[in-house]
Order: sequence, then structure tokens, then C-alpha cells
Amino acid sequence: MTHPITRRRFTTALGGAVLASAWARPGFADAKEITVLNWKGYGTDEAFALKAFADLTGITVKHDYFNSEPEMLTKLRTNPGAYDVVLINSARTQQAQAEGLIEAIDFSAIANSKDLAPALKEHGNLKADGKIYGLSWLWGMNSLGVRKGIGTDSWAIFSDPKYAGRLALFDDAVTEIAIGALLTGQDINNPKDLKSITDTLKGMKSNVKLMWSSEDEWNKAFAANAFDISVYWSGAAVRSIKQHNLPVEFIVPKEGAIGWLDSLAIPASSKKKGDGLKFINYMIDPTFYLTWAKEAGAPASANQGAMEKLPADDLNRQIHKPEYLFKLQFMGALPDDRRQAFNDTWEEVKAFYAK
Repeated sequence: MTHPITRRRFTTALGGAVLASAWARPGFADAKEITVLNWKGYGTDEAFALKAFADLTGITVKHDYFNSEPEMLTKLRTNPGAYDVVLINSARTQQAQAEGLIEAIDFSAIANSKDLAPALKEHGNLKADGKIYGLSWLWGMNSLGVRKGIGTDSWAIFSDPKYAGRLALFDDAVTEIAIGALLTGQDINNPKDLKSITDTLKGMKSNVKLMWSSEDEWNKAFAANAFDISVYWSGAAVRSIKQHNLPVEFIVPKEGAIGWLDSLAIPASSKKKGDGLKFINYMIDPTFYLTWAKEAGAPASANQGAMEKLPADDLNRQIHKPEYLFKLQFMGALPDDRRQAFNDTWEEVKAFYAK
């Protein structure tokens, strides 16, 4: 699941000379326009990036936005030809492909794709019919965020009586069911024993202090010493430390963590696929990423080359270690009946907490 960062506008433009060798800048008369469908404030609409891309290619980028993944799919279905690039969480990629909404990625047209982490470039969530339908762009984890000084290597801390009244949970059924699945040794996307997950989550009752639903809410409550332990987002942890000076430690426990992967795809109905691919290539360019990461606290890039250009002590690089990719279970597609079962289970657990 993605959680868009706050949009910021910057006057800094990427140096054209740095990227000039990778782009052929057309004349003014050849100016073109593409439309990107994304969350608002999620990288593709940064002012500095749009200016630099237009300067380099002559292509103007417009945006339309969605507020949920179902809305994104609906916009693709009902507006054929309107979009040239779309942000899709990889858990939704196979659904979009099955409906004929997106087309396979032409990696030969995306020079920067050579540096994508193999585990992400060829992730199973992006595959259908032996082809890849999304360009891995950003990734992150839902894992443990704890107050510094609390040592742990397990999700079991959520029910440790030592921390009664010191636990905060994200009020999201998919995330909390996944935590229960990790603790009971199950597949987070298709657990076979929901009862054991229910019992495990109910066992956390005495520790639960509050439920949170936004990054801002989490930061304010943590700063007020309302809790010490929580599930948290990796990118948000970077921002909590860098921007808010909070004493947070981000931990990937021995049971693993919940991974998410966002991709950029080409809508099948686009009439400007070539220009869309140019923009996707730009979005994984290390120079763009370094500016975005420095100025706004971007999520982790799927481009290994981009991550390796961050300073060795950069928090984003320290938290998003390449070896963690092999400890994650990535969020995958959920059929409607399973999603409903997750929602029902979580509502039952919350009702139990409220007693």
C-alpha cells in the first residue's frame, strides 16, 4: 500500500548537462504533451521534475489524480485514450492486465531499467502471460517502528506484557491481518487459518493504546509519548527522523515484514506510448531520484544505481537495505471475498479491543 508524501514545489531544476547524453531534445515545434494518472504529490508531479523533463525532451506533462486504487482502475476503464502513464501498486497490476487496461513494458525503450534490482524488475506481481506489465519504480515496507532503546527482533513484542498500553496499531485490515499472518507463519495474501490470526491479534489487547490512520497522527502521538511500539511505514520512518527529529528506530523482524511495490505502466489505450516510456525512463533516472530524495524524503527507488548514489549514511539507504527484499512478503492481489474476510476479521478484533 502506498501512502503519498506531501507535495512540495521547488525551484531547483535538474542540470540539463547531466542528462543530456540520455535525451534528445526536440525543437520547439515538436512540443508534445502527455497525461499521467497518479496519487497527488507522489513524485511524478514535482515541479522541478516537470520543468527539467520538458527542457530535456520538449514534452509537457499534465496530471490527473485518484484517491484510491479502485478509482484508478475506474478512470482507466472509463477514459480510454486519456492517459499515457499510470501509477499502479503491483498488487493491482494483474487485475489491470486481465482487463486489458495496460500493456507489457518495452524494456528496450527504457535505458535506466538495466539498473533495476532484479528481485523488483521481475517481481511476480508484475507478470502475466510470461510478460512484465509494470516498470518497478518505488518500494517500501510496513514493519516495526519503535522508540530508541527498545531492543526487539520480533513482532511478538506486540503482545509482550512488558509493553502494556504502549502499542499503536495502524487501522487497516490488510496490514493487521498480514502481521497476524507473519506471526503465525502464513502467507500474508492468502492465509489458510484466519482463526489463528484472529486469536493472535486479540492477544494484543492489553498492549493496544491507540489506532492511527495517518503519518501526521502517528508523529504527533509518538512525540507526545503516547506509545512506544507500532507498525510503521519505512519511508515515513525516514521523514519522522529527518524532518521531526523523533527517536524512532525502524526494524525488520525475524519473521519478516510486509513489502509494497509501486510500478509505472503504459495504458493500452494511450496514443503516445513512446513519450510515456520516455517519462518512465526519466522517473527512474538517478539524478531525478537524488533530488527528490533530498528535497522531499522519497520512498526507496527500485533502481539500485539510484540508491547507491545516496550517501552511505543516508537514512533512506540505511532503512531500505537490499537484503531486506528477501525478508519481505509483498502485498499481492486480493479477491473481493478474501478482502471482505480480512475486513470482517479486523472489525471483530477491534470490537474485542473495545470491550
